Amino acid sequence: MAESPDTAGSLEKMLHILQLFSEAQPMWSTAAILEYLDTSRSTGYRYIKTLNDAGLIAAVRNGQYTLGPRIIEMDRQIRETDPLLLASRGVLEDLVDNIGHSALLCRPFGDSVLCVGEYRAPLSPANRFSRGERRPLFQGAVSKIILAYLPHHRLKALYPRQREQIQQAGLGDSWTAFRATLGAFKKDGFVVTVGEFNPGVCGVAAPVLTGQKTALGSVGVAWDVNERRDVDVRRAVAAVKLAASKISDGVADIQRRADAADGAGPVPTSL
Repeated sequence: MAESPDTAGSLEKMLHILQLFSEAQPMWSTAAILEYLDTSRSTGYRYIKTLNDAGLIAAVRNGQYTLGPRIIEMDRQIRETDPLLLASRGVLEDLVDNIGHSALLCRPFGDSVLCVGEYRAPLSPANRFSRGERRPLFQGAVSKIILAYLPHHRLKALYPRQREQIQQAGLGDSWTAFRATLGAFKKDGFVVTVGEFNPGVCGVAAPVLTGQKTALGSVGVAWDVNERRDVDVRRAVAAVKLAASKISDGVADIQRRADAADGAGPVPTSL
């Protein structure tokens, strides 16, 4: 049976409580949460109790809440079971050892990109993008290469909603120009950017692809061009593309083995 609109709206409003918590404001009072919800006190208290009982928020003192222990437990589960992270094990480390620059693993999250994995090199750039941080979908190499490989229907829906940001990012002043820019990224199979978030920081990224050649995520490296003037960008591009290809293959292999374990049939040894 389908949920009623009121039920779905109530669930959405309750889950929005989790979005209140941030590094800038990690603790919220009951009164502040109720004010944000703009609903009846009884309903607000019920939402808070439900999230608290689930461990998604936790009381730290009378009437004050932070994010809860269940989130830590879920983070561990993601680290140990997510195919994208499992497939990246050893690959990011080898990438850093090979070229000496910090490596990032990212995935799309709404109209943004989330860093889900990282391996740091010595002297990595200050204010670095790190696990758990989000960035816009239109800035930086790790974001732009994901954007280029999003399904057509997602791009078609995204463009009118984010037209201004797309133009400001230099990705095109029309739908046709936007598609042409992304087409060039796809033809190259990588993106290089300089200084789009931190002055002097160069980023190189390549896509982690599904079997349908859409973006599951991206692999990127970054370095400060003022401190590392000896970097061979072509070598960095080749290394990043190889790492992304290995992770793509690793994810596909994990999925094939999972399908076989679920009784979906034998894992093919050749195509």
